[in-house]
Amino acid sequence: MQGGVGAFSRELAAALVQQGHGLYILTDRRAAGSDESGIQVQGIGDWNITSLVDARRWARAHYLDVINIQYEAAAFQMAPLVHWLPVLTSPPAPLSNWRGGTRRIPVVTTFHDLLVPYLFPKAGLLRFRALLALARTSDGVIATNRQDEQQLQAAGRIKRLCRIPIGSNIRVEPPAGYDRAAWRDKLSVRQGAILVGYFGFMNASKGVDTLLRGVAIAVDQGVDVRLLMIGGRTGSSDPTNAAYADQIDSLIAQLNLQSRVQWTGFADDSQVSAHLLACDLVALPYNDGVSLRRGSFMAALAHGCAIVTTRPAVELPEVQDGVNVRLIPPETPEALAAAIRELSVKSALRQRLGTKAKALSQEFTWDRIAAQTADFYREIIGDRSDWR
Repeated sequence: MQGGVGAFSRELAAALVQQGHGLYILTDRRAAGSDESGIQVQGIGDWNITSLVDARRWARAHYLDVINIQYEAAAFQMAPLVHWLPVLTSPPAPLSNWRGGTRRIPVVTTFHDLLVPYLFPKAGLLRFRALLALARTSDGVIATNRQDEQQLQAAGRIKRLCRIPIGSNIRVEPPAGYDRAAWRDKLSVRQGAILVGYFGFMNASKGVDTLLRGVAIAVDQGVDVRLLMIGGRTGSSDPTNAAYADQIDSLIAQLNLQSRVQWTGFADDSQVSAHLLACDLVALPYNDGVSLRRGSFMAALAHGCAIVTTRPAVELPEVQDGVNVRLIPPETPEALAAAIRELSVKSALRQRLGTKAKALSQEFTWDRIAAQTADFYREIIGDRSDWR
């Protein structure tokens, strides 16, 4: 599936299989049949009561040790019943698998964000309560970043909570024979121009409007900027992304940037890798501040890009301004333009930021993430030596 949750699930599953675990994935039917690395992928329809019954049967059929829900409201089509998945889909394990009677299959929920779901008009506080119901009925909860972890801790009544980061969903594997200069030529980047990259689907939280306004200011100040929009525009999950993309098209025309903005469209991983390596810097001006839950940020780190991004909403000791990233205030096009202008003339600074970004990415490799996740599963399952 296009988007961060699909890419995360693919990478985590592949790493767990590599470490000797068996994986079964139940997901949107559009992904059915995409078995890889020995992983069985089964599709499901709309997330309603019928599909939840199917999920319960799926869990029994595969004799699962643990169920791990990869949660993001949009990825589950904003379906209200999803928030009671731990109760509705975790059946007792078959008698033959446990000594001394039946026991529930434990459920872990990974929260990719804490954006509240749409339930019905004027739902208000009920939306966050639905999200908390999912967290509190799970046997264990994984937060992917410090900010979400703190919010869940403050909410209370969660059985077990841990923080495990995400990694880059794009490996540093450009096409065979990749030549950076030739790739830039193919993108029509003339000598002396600064190629600024943006990676990820567009939605209102990612600051693409700030990006465009910042680029326009830098151009007005004499910087020859080319903006490369890497990847698909809207993804598979959030229908509101399409409306935002239309607004961005209008803004590009309003700022007279049509000749400076290039779209790659949805690209395979090797193409995305090549585009990231071709950029002079990557700009990710998130409205809510940089976070380690952002797959686009993790991909830029892994590729050793010089990154301009926004100050985090909570303290992130790993992210250091002027050391491994260049930080600016959110929703401040003037600050973004100043950072672009500075980095356009300081190639040594770009190189230093990129080197340190690459070093930081080594803390978020998929083998480490998979090992941490498996350890948390074991903690949740307990000592079940009788399980087969």
